[in-house]
Amino acid sequence: MDLVVSILRGTLGYGLFLGLMYLLSANRKAINWRIVAGGTLLQLVLGLLVLKVEFVSIAFDWVASFFVSVLGYTGAGIEFLLTPFSASEVDPALNNFVFKVLPTIVFFSALSSLFYYLGILQIITKGIAWVMSQTMKLTGAESLAAAANVFIGQTEAPLVIRPYLEGMSRSEIMCLMVGGFATIAGSVFAAYVGFLGGDDPATQQLFARHLLTASIMSAPAAIVCAKMLLPADREVTLAEQKLDVPREKSGSNMLDAITHGATDGFKLAVNVGIMLLVFTAMIAMLNSILSGIGNIGDLNGTIAANTNGRFSGLTLEYILGLLFAPVAWIMGVSSQDSMMVGQLLGMKTAINEFYAYAKLPELKTLMEQKSVIITTYALCGFANFASIGIQIGGISALAPTQRKNLTELGIKAMIGGTIASFLTACIAGMFS
Repeated sequence: MDLVVSILRGTLGYGLFLGLMYLLSANRKAINWRIVAGGTLLQLVLGLLVLKVEFVSIAFDWVASFFVSVLGYTGAGIEFLLTPFSASEVDPALNNFVFKVLPTIVFFSALSSLFYYLGILQIITKGIAWVMSQTMKLTGAESLAAAANVFIGQTEAPLVIRPYLEGMSRSEIMCLMVGGFATIAGSVFAAYVGFLGGDDPATQQLFARHLLTASIMSAPAAIVCAKMLLPADREVTLAEQKLDVPREKSGSNMLDAITHGATDGFKLAVNVGIMLLVFTAMIAMLNSILSGIGNIGDLNGTIAANTNGRFSGLTLEYILGLLFAPVAWIMGVSSQDSMMVGQLLGMKTAINEFYAYAKLPELKTLMEQKSVIITTYALCGFANFASIGIQIGGISALAPTQRKNLTELGIKAMIGGTIASFLTACIAGMFS
């Protein structure tokens, strides 16, 4: 009975989110329902295989174990740099976010750059792109970009299709942008695993599998949302479906590739650290103001009593929880957890997913396991307001003539990326 209810809830949520895409479509009559059906079917099959078929789940666990190993390898580097000469372990005072999570970004960025130099990521990308191209009859550029977004960032993925960018249609640009918003980069993947898994290797592997599944499933979801929001104005020819991965290297040799990746990872880690510091401080300041307002008429006490202590009073988290709680419930989150998940969804959209994932460990002990899993999928994407600027700047640097399209489509593409992650979360809710 629980499985039936979960499937019905997930189906309801999926249908409502697709309905929203239909309402926001620039040309509803031109929507290619074959693409919508193909993308939906591909998502369902992927979700069913990974979450319910044992041998596929084992295969994904094997891949997930690699990311867990990455955390251990990073620890070896941290220990070498930060261990006092007279001790055998890292100083407990340094066992914190800065020295435990951020170095993971640097190491994994270097590793990803090495894999790209060796051509490993290109082979995997081409395989995933072929499946989506055959399922949904997309152009080769669209398929490759969507597949690349599974592993690399929203500004790095366009490099894979750099030769095609200038000639892409508005519909193809929309597909590229939504794909970037709906997935995460490999450089931050292992960091999220460390957030959610803590120090337990088994828990780390569990969340690594779910994050990997979420990013892969969101690729076809992004295409569905993009092609509903801005349908193509003609059928794709066989010639346009050709998958040709450029032979660009990320360095002149392996050492150069590793160095280049490590440098980029360091810049990203510094940006992440500064961003979290600033936003955490600003939210604390805002909550202090809201708490003062909440003291009027004992509003804080009323909120605390009505939420069974899950919210201390009038805070930004409480406001976001109210706004996004219905969205959380639609995806399959239990009623008692909806406001907590809602606040994370709001933070992810208003700030970014890194901040939301950083807050999830504080809340997951209060939530049902199913709610935690659905939240993990729903947060897995770069869809936030800051990313609009990142995409416009990054892609327009490669294709200056597309800047007008990028600026016009930015907000709508971010909405599409958000909904794509929610579609994936609905399917995860069905089978978890």
